[in-house]
Amino acid sequence: MAINPNCNLIAVVGGKGGVGKSVFAANFACTIMNELRSQVLLIDADARSVGDQNVIMGLKPQKTLKELASFQGSLNSQPMNTLVTMHQSGLAYLGAVRGPEESLNINPDLLGKLVEFFSRAYKFIIVDVGTELGPAQMAVLQEATAIMIVTTPEVLVVTQTQRLVNELLSATLPKDMFQLVINKASPTGLSPQTISNQLQLPFLGIIPQDEATSMMSLQKYTPFVISAPKAPVTAAYYDVARKLTGGILQRLKTLSRPKPAPAAAAAAGDSASTGSTQGMDARTLLKIRIHNELIRTVDLKKLLVDGKQDENKEKEVREKTKREITLIVDREAPDVAREERSKLIKEVLEEALGLGPLEDLLADPDVTEIMVNGNKRVFVEKSGKVQLSPVTFTSNDHLRRIIERIVTPLGRQINDSTPYVDARLKDGSRVNAVIEPLAIDGPALTIRKFKKGGITAEKYIGYGSITKNMIDFLRICVENGLNVVISGGTGSGKTSLLNMLSSFIPSNERVITVEDAAELQLQQEHVVRLETRPASMEGSNAIHIRDLIKNALRMRPDRIIVGECRDGAALDMLQAMNTGHDGSMTTTHANSPRECVARLETLCMMSGMDLPMRAIREQIAGAVNLIVQISRLSDGSRKILSITEVAGMQGDVVTLAEIFRFKETGYDKNRKIQGVFQATGTIPSFIQKLSDKGVVIPREIFANDPNAGTPAAAAAAKPPIPAAMAPKMPGVAPVKKSG
Repeated sequence: MAINPNCNLIAVVGGKGGVGKSVFAANFACTIMNELRSQVLLIDADARSVGDQNVIMGLKPQKTLKELASFQGSLNSQPMNTLVTMHQSGLAYLGAVRGPEESLNINPDLLGKLVEFFSRAYKFIIVDVGTELGPAQMAVLQEATAIMIVTTPEVLVVTQTQRLVNELLSATLPKDMFQLVINKASPTGLSPQTISNQLQLPFLGIIPQDEATSMMSLQKYTPFVISAPKAPVTAAYYDVARKLTGGILQRLKTLSRPKPAPAAAAAAGDSASTGSTQGMDARTLLKIRIHNELIRTVDLKKLLVDGKQDENKEKEVREKTKREITLIVDREAPDVAREERSKLIKEVLEEALGLGPLEDLLADPDVTEIMVNGNKRVFVEKSGKVQLSPVTFTSNDHLRRIIERIVTPLGRQINDSTPYVDARLKDGSRVNAVIEPLAIDGPALTIRKFKKGGITAEKYIGYGSITKNMIDFLRICVENGLNVVISGGTGSGKTSLLNMLSSFIPSNERVITVEDAAELQLQQEHVVRLETRPASMEGSNAIHIRDLIKNALRMRPDRIIVGECRDGAALDMLQAMNTGHDGSMTTTHANSPRECVARLETLCMMSGMDLPMRAIREQIAGAVNLIVQISRLSDGSRKILSITEVAGMQGDVVTLAEIFRFKETGYDKNRKIQGVFQATGTIPSFIQKLSDKGVVIPREIFANDPNAGTPAAAAAAKPPIPAAMAPKMPGVAPVKKSG
């Protein structure tokens, strides 16, 4: 498509049906015509058109796009007045179809040729693109001078519009092209600034709601800017037209934009979203061209929706998209080597349907955490050690689109007004993202992966993180309804341990889980999962952990499991443990059992309840039975450092009694920490109560196992090197427990 440079092609899109997009397109075309005294053509290219524009304009088209799509002759030989239909106002019109009995299905190249042909005769072409962006519609958007995005001040509509904006950005369309128009504005709707912040787009104009004028114009079959020239709504249209034609269009004419055709792309240079191609290597530019061509030929939006239906459908969608990419690669880069060809196909497929450069890292079973610091630095954790990976993103905008692709399906938002978000992937992996202006050097993304199926008790023993005696003890405690708090530092494995312990809950009990981002993977049948909800665009209607705990108490739970206590919700959790919901569990951040108690005290004080410290400590002593301390050590291994009973109160102090501990003894030759798990000899006070209920607890559990050390320590012939005598190795920090 080679549009006449003297023509301004303006596309009108909407994120959802009912926003008044078609009415806007018709009235805006008339406004441009009257304001600039120019020849203007209105084209209805809405894939879902049933002839709405015919009704709005009050015209029966001489020809339609559907009919011209099958025209065999030369357009140049046809008089213009036989191809378009003239409105009494002087506006030229080309409808999509004649009525609801027809549907528009036009080839992108053919639509491009038609627009190119008409651009020689009209200075302005307004195209009603619709809400469903197929290949033909994308072809128009790629060549548009400006894209008018029409929305209304409703939460659901703005959310759908956000998805539309993301889709346009994924098509590498420059963001400067997007001109936001808020239609049907009213005092009861979202404020323009709220909408602008949510979509991260400045609004070009606001069209007030005026149902009376709109209905009158429909009855007269004439756009209201013609039939009601003095109405306030008409004045708003002229304001939008003057702003757009007063300099914006001239600036957009010089804007670098993607070209779908290979030759054009090579000449003009593709654009990676809103950024330029400056500094990009030839391979990256080739990938962008392939991706653009894919967007032109395949309806990716429909494929993504279809792929969410079930696993088999998802595989079918991937295969279909892969075949299309293969054809494009063979056409765009026929001489590329076989290995490079396979890599290109794989990378473009992941960009189109997945999370782009992150897909390989997510598929790598050895990677437990992914940390993205801007588009050029991606760190991963492998075997407990953090290292820089070779993975990069094309630009910060590329990274931003990947983040939005993660959070948007969950109904979460990330924008200038809410520049950080917690979310999860389909497999339960935890996601946190922070964008500008908080993240100064570009978007920051952190993904904590969860192993499929979780980590079983047997695996914990195999990893040397715990002993069988300790597992047996914890199993008895969980099965018999003791309340457990798992304590540990960031990345120590608290949630994974909570998942493992939850597997000991009897299957006949009703369990309610409460989390900020749903990560727990309970295997029982009778489980209800609750997840918090962030505030809406107006900053209201947030649902917090505390709200969910209070609601969970009304759901007849046998046990309540809270993913993490990090605020005043700790008090609600303790009260739940104290009011008959035995066997409840939670996690918190602390570096030792004693610090865990202090942490719970601090969190309870954050609840807003003016409770004396003794009352809080009595709540803790009465509610919590066990504290399980887990830590990630300096060699990257994770171990249960302590299992401690909360034994009650002595005076004003919560009494703790350690039952099991891990004692470091030194290092092996590979600088791996060696040590032994020890039973302290303390018999928990609750053992007698369990015995009275008929629970058999072998006392051997509390005996020290001579083989209860780390696997390497048990196998070593020589005693380990004492910590104080550990050799100093270059680049190795002093050994210490991490919090």
